[in-house]
Amino acid sequence: MDSAEYERKIAHRFAAFDQDGNGYIDRADFNAAAARLLAEFGTTARCDKGQALYTGAEAFWQGMAGIADVDGDQRVTREEFVGGAVKRLRDSPERFAEIARPFLRAAIAVADGDGLGAAVPAVERALRVLGADAGTAQLAARTLDADGDGRITEGQAVSAFADYFTVIAPDA
Repeated sequence: MDSAEYERKIAHRFAAFDQDGNGYIDRADFNAAAARLLAEFGTTARCDKGQALYTGAEAFWQGMAGIADVDGDQRVTREEFVGGAVKRLRDSPERFAEIARPFLRAAIAVADGDGLGAAVPAVERALRVLGADAGTAQLAARTLDADGDGRITEGQAVSAFADYFTVIAPDA
């Protein structure tokens, strides 16, 4: 895949973060994603899991802003996101995974009903709440369960997340 195609893919992924569709990513997008996940799973914002999700969303936002907010206005435009991803993340998927880890850990915990890892259907629900269409959410959730045990762990989610945003490969 050439650089222009990679930049197109990354720009498309921008939409997944721009939850309100206003043309930029900011703290409110991360908070909105956390609120929707909590509502979907009947979890209150004030409980430990809710607080962890909001803390993870803030950490993720701060990491994203640190990588991509070039002008320091506390907003990441599509161009900044594409530039940040291409310039800083292409060679280091692990870095992106680490800024996402606290949010993903907390999201898995919210979707996890029994402490054994989130069940595939729960992750599918979470992905739909975050904006994936039903078919994509189903395929992604099943693909995340690489070991076929019906559960998705933090490690599986973090690895897949990094790959999705930083691996240069054609979309399936």
